[in-house]
Amino acid sequence: MNNKLKRWKALWHPDRYHGWGRTKSYFEGWYFKMVNADESLAFSLIPGISMDAHGVSHAFIQMIDGTEGKAYYERYDASAFAPREDRFEVRVGQSRFSDQEIIIDLPQIKGHIKIVNPTPWPSELGAPGVMGWYSFVPMMQCYHGVVSLDHKLSGGVNYKGTDYNFDGGIGYIEKDWGTSFPKCWIWMQSNHFDKLDRSVSLMASVAHIPWMGRYFIGFLVAMWIDDRLYKFTTYTGAKMTSSLDDDHVYLQFKQGRKHIEITAKRGPTAELISPIVGEMAGKVNESLAAVLHVKLMEGGNVIYEGNGRNAGLEVAGDVSILLTDQ
Repeated sequence: MNNKLKRWKALWHPDRYHGWGRTKSYFEGWYFKMVNADESLAFSLIPGISMDAHGVSHAFIQMIDGTEGKAYYERYDASAFAPREDRFEVRVGQSRFSDQEIIIDLPQIKGHIKIVNPTPWPSELGAPGVMGWYSFVPMMQCYHGVVSLDHKLSGGVNYKGTDYNFDGGIGYIEKDWGTSFPKCWIWMQSNHFDKLDRSVSLMASVAHIPWMGRYFIGFLVAMWIDDRLYKFTTYTGAKMTSSLDDDHVYLQFKQGRKHIEITAKRGPTAELISPIVGEMAGKVNESLAAVLHVKLMEGGNVIYEGNGRNAGLEVAGDVSILLTDQ
């Protein structure tokens, strides 16, 4: 199968690898967030591939330890990166990642975690993923995909000599690919809300999007509650207000009769490496210990209100561009 056909098939399956035939100025990475049942360990793994503007490439796995606020970057030869073309599965060295399981073999962490009942982003006609019809727009700076909004975990890991059981844990998977991360962005995510007898997951992203010599502020918000997805997105005509102070980020979105308010309280951060023109040369601070307060309403009725723990939060670049109170 030639590379153009592979990329065309991947377009309809955002979780799969999209970089077939790419040799420079390109990156692709998957983000696996995992928290064990007693919440004693919250961490994320990011396997991926980096190709700079000169065609120098390498594979990598990043790890964020949300409990201690540390990050690790393991670099591999590009030949260690092996994606499947017929489904979402990526190998980097001796580690393997898919929407069914994660086999981790890094110096500081080893183990096997199974993914139980993943919740993929629902595919619609003309909208194969979270980006809607923007999925079909060529040459965008960065594309985004949500692989699983919410799922249970089983298995375990050994991290720095201590065994951690992940039976009954909760996870989330997303991904990015393109040339560079945006100039600035705000991102947050949590699956650990007050009432864990309900399936509740929130992801919100606001970013600077270059567009035909100019830019616009794009946003994607998804709240999953009891098998129902509530969306607030730029491409569906939702409206946003945003502000922040030293300790909090405030976001509000309106879509027809639906309205969501999010307050994110910042937590300790770890420094990650991010892509610039395909090269892993940027830096971004991410917390896995933020707290989100969320209030979702429809027609004046409160559908859900609660706090999300173990929340991922990134506030990167000159985010004043993204704020509506400037």
